[in-house]
Order: sequence, then C-alpha cells, then structure tokens
Amino acid sequence: MFITRLRLHNFRNFRDIEVQLQRRVFIVGANATGKSNLLDALRFLRDIAKEDGGGLRSAISARKDFRHIRSLMAHGRDNHVAIEIDVAPTPGDDAIWTYSLELELERAGRHRTLIKSERVVREGEALLERPDDKDKTDDRRRTATALEQIDSNINFRELADFLGSIRYLNLVPQLLRLGQENNMQRLPDDPYGQGFIEHVMATPSNTRKARFRRINESLSTMIPQFSELRAVNDQITGRPHLEAKFDHWRSQGAWQRDHELSDGTLRLIALMWMAQESGGPLLLEEPELSLHDAVIRELAGAFAMVSLASKRQIFITSHSPPLLDDDAVSLSEVVLLRTDKDGTHASLAAEDPQVCALREAGEPLGQIVVPWTGLASARLSLVR
Repeated sequence: MFITRLRLHNFRNFRDIEVQLQRRVFIVGANATGKSNLLDALRFLRDIAKEDGGGLRSAISARKDFRHIRSLMAHGRDNHVAIEIDVAPTPGDDAIWTYSLELELERAGRHRTLIKSERVVREGEALLERPDDKDKTDDRRRTATALEQIDSNINFRELADFLGSIRYLNLVPQLLRLGQENNMQRLPDDPYGQGFIEHVMATPSNTRKARFRRINESLSTMIPQFSELRAVNDQITGRPHLEAKFDHWRSQGAWQRDHELSDGTLRLIALMWMAQESGGPLLLEEPELSLHDAVIRELAGAFAMVSLASKRQIFITSHSPPLLDDDAVSLSEVVLLRTDKDGTHASLAAEDPQVCALREAGEPLGQIVVPWTGLASARLSLVR
C-alpha cells in the first residue's frame, strides 16, 4: 500500500499543507524549511501505531511535549494539530483508507494532549468517529487513539499494521562501526543503522542472497571495481560483518570488511537493502551524503528498481541537483518546500508554472528545483 495524500495542519513548520504523493517522493527545500519535519509527521503516526512501545503518549514524549509539535504559526482558537492521510493500493488509485487525527492541549489541569477528533474511513464508509459518547463523559479516553488499541482497531488493523511498519533510516557509518566494536546502546527502531549488519544477518539466507544480487547489480555500475557483497560471521568473535569484493590486479580480487569500506559505500548498501524490504514507506534523509555526483545521478533509478521489486514507497529529502537530474524523475514526484511569514508551504513541482516552463525548455530538473526552493531573490539567477 501507498500513502497517496498527506495533509498537515499546525504541525511543526506547516500551518496548512496538502500534497498528493507518488511511489517515490523527493522532498526539496532550503535548510530549516521542514524537510525532516515532513518525514516526522509520518514517523509520528508510526510511533502511535507500532505494537512495541507505541501509543500517543509515547509519540508525544519522544518529541518532548505537545508544544514542540504544534506550529509556532498556530494562533487563536485555531491551535490544534491535525494529520490526515489517504492510503491506496497504488498511486493513482482511489483511497481504500483515510485516517485523520486532530490533537489539542488541555486548557486547564494537567495540560494533557487530548484527541480533538479521530476518524477512519474505508472505501467511503466511516468505521470510526471520535469523540463518541464515551469520550464525552470520560476525558481520559481522549488521551489514547483507537489506532494504538488492539481492541479498538480490529476493524482497521490492516491500516494500523501498515503505519506501524513505516521505517526511518539515516545511517551514520561511524555509529555502525562503533556499535560493531563496542556494543553501544541503540535508540528504539535503530534510526541511525547501528544494528544494520545484525539485521541483515537475521534475514533468511535465500532472501538475503536475492537482495544482495540486486545490490550487486546496482553497485557494480556505481562503485569502481566493486563486484560482490556478502555477510559473514567473524570466526573468532562471532560478530557479523559485511564484506565487499573489489577486482584488481590479483586474479581473485580482494575482500574488504565493513570497517574498511568508505562511508558512501556503507550508506549505499544500507539504502539499497532497506528499499527492498516490504512494509510501509521508507523514509530516507539525504542519501547523497558522502557520495560522488556520478553515483548520485544513478540513485533515483536504483531506488525505482528496488522499490518496484519490494512494492515499497520511498520518501527522500535532498539538497542535491544530481539526484533529481535523472530524466525518469517526474515533476509530480517532487515536493517543493518554501517559506514565508506564515510558515512552510508545500506544493508539487508539477503545480508550479515557472518550474514546468523551465523543464519544458530543457533545463535539468535538479538545477531548477533545488535553487528554486532557496532564497527567493536568487531564484532566477541561480536557475539560468
């Protein structure tokens, strides 16, 4: 399944936005415009829906408190936070599910985060409408969503499981290496990939080999002399490792372990692996980090190939023109974030007449939209 529409109201940078989403979603904007915060809206739903350690209170606590998710632009009586999504079998299909959640801060007493409304619709039929009569007589019920409760979400468990399987990954190679050496404590959901190699080794052997074959096909076109990837256990310590084979003057080439691989190579391996896993959307922060422009230009195509195989939606934040210069990246896949005194606005590149005109004139997409989302006064000078 795919999230085909996202609406945010008073969530972090966003006063009020609504965007249609495709199989791949490239989120482009200047620093501090809210690229990570847009991803965090989906992580917020994930944190509510996940079975282990989930729930509304946990999701709020992970972000300190309600005031840290409510937009600074919220004012007057219109100060609630709202998230709404449509979920469909594929982009372009009619929504099977619509889920909306509105939150408000209790005005007196304990200042708890309360559910202002929660709604679930399946193919036009409302399965859940809150607040209901019980909510109106018991405020404590309004501190927990139906999404997180197995007794309450039984009629939309498919949606809850889907949202709970959203995965965020921003692999930090240094943390991965330190984790291998020092058994460092990991954050919940391992967002920085400290346990990535153990995760790979826990995958069934046949599945692991199939994914490695696809990674090999992609990396062999991106990394000089790269020929093969495998996972092994150290014969002395028993710890799992990744090994990559590189061809050189020796007929058998040479194997390098994860601690010898470049940061860019480790990030590529992790990104390609996670894109092949099934589940909800995969959220990636700036996958171009530590990579050469020639490699970055191949990323969009590589993500398209592996996401088709896994049927997984991929959200990607980026500052990189080469990532978007692939002719196969369409204007409807690119979400542009731009700010003014009312906060951050989001729109598809396909909805901007000037972007469309420049694209039709033959300008590379990345060279248009990355500068276009920067300082307004520099737009035309930068894209020409």
